[in-house]
Amino acid sequence: MNNITIIGTSHIAKQSLLEVKKTIEELQPDIVAVELDKKRLPALFAEQRKGVRFSDMWLVGIKGFLFAALASWAEAKLGEAVGVKPGAEMKQAIVIGRKQKAQIALIDQDIEVTLKRLSVTLTWKEKWNFIADVIKSLVSKKPEFSFDLRKVPEEKLIATMLQRVRVRYPQVYTVLITERNEVMAKNIVRLAQEHPEKKMVVVVGAGHKEGLEQLLEAQEEVSISYHLPKGMSVEF
Repeated sequence: MNNITIIGTSHIAKQSLLEVKKTIEELQPDIVAVELDKKRLPALFAEQRKGVRFSDMWLVGIKGFLFAALASWAEAKLGEAVGVKPGAEMKQAIVIGRKQKAQIALIDQDIEVTLKRLSVTLTWKEKWNFIADVIKSLVSKKPEFSFDLRKVPEEKLIATMLQRVRVRYPQVYTVLITERNEVMAKNIVRLAQEHPEKKMVVVVGAGHKEGLEQLLEAQEEVSISYHLPKGMSVEF
């Protein structure tokens, strides 16, 4: 039986940096699995991060390209506001894991596959919902959700926000949450089966926590422990 510890993080929260560092140093896992793929890993460690390139549109489709560009811009701006670069907790998990000689596993779906899926599945209704929500956020004096960006949101708030996405943007939710959860769960289970005696720490965004819990708990051979506020495989 594997001892798997799942860390649910916010990609721009200082709290996540501290939790990742504390957990990996205390548990000294044999495997550190992170919500990354081969294409995003080099960008995370690059001295100067490159934004989404116009040429990427031909690889992932127009809608996937626009979504990636907007998401990258928004995350960068929020990161500047709190003084944490997006993905810093993933980078820290890898750095600390390497120092402790842990095996690093990239468990997320290829980013190009995800963006292509968005381009194919995104509906006109969801596009109009997005425009309406942006306009509403610009004119509204009170935000729909309010929380400290330096911390991982409470589980109840995460569930509420995810439900909002599920209702307003069902295809976005399916592609970004459901499908990726299935890929990550399969890769975690595969690692557990290949290394049954080793401890594993899994670092993922807090929005994936509940789905991964449900998928992993269905596997009899995997034992999961939850240590922190609820956070195609390539290994190197």
